[in-house]
Amino acid sequence: MTQFLGTHLGKLDRKGRISVPAPYRAALQRFGSDILILRPSHSLPCIEAHPESEFQRLTSGLQHLDAFSEQQDDLATALFTEAHAVQPDGEGRLVLPEPLVAHAGLTDAVAFLGLGRLFQIWEPEAAKRRIAEARLRVRERGMTLPAPPAIAPPPANSPLNPTPRDVP
Repeated sequence: MTQFLGTHLGKLDRKGRISVPAPYRAALQRFGSDILILRPSHSLPCIEAHPESEFQRLTSGLQHLDAFSEQQDDLATALFTEAHAVQPDGEGRLVLPEPLVAHAGLTDAVAFLGLGRLFQIWEPEAAKRRIAEARLRVRERGMTLPAPPAIAPPPANSPLNPTPRDVP
């Protein structure tokens, strides 16, 4: 499974470095590259960390907008101008750019929140509030996931679906 799961606590050192949790480093490798794209969240006081391939997938929708439209220009500006490509060192550490540290209000402790195909870096108390708020909204709104598509049965006469005459 290629997902970032769980909540992990870590430290931000004097040099602005953090250690990416080991389960996240393993997941990152399964995405095919250890390069992360860090950017400030559009709406939350945290840093988003996207595997490079996922950031490319996310931003590929820009090519469907008119090249010189205000919408395309605004989205490209919001997505790319404050983004930073980083690569963990051999010990899994990476340096957080100061503007991102300021955006997230980070000091010495950090919380990593796994969100499936990306993770977020938060100030730990703000992370606790975010998790509680999300749970409350899910409950209040009765949110659920759509049912996954049904798996089609194997074709007739296949080894997985023998006809009655094939069964001893």
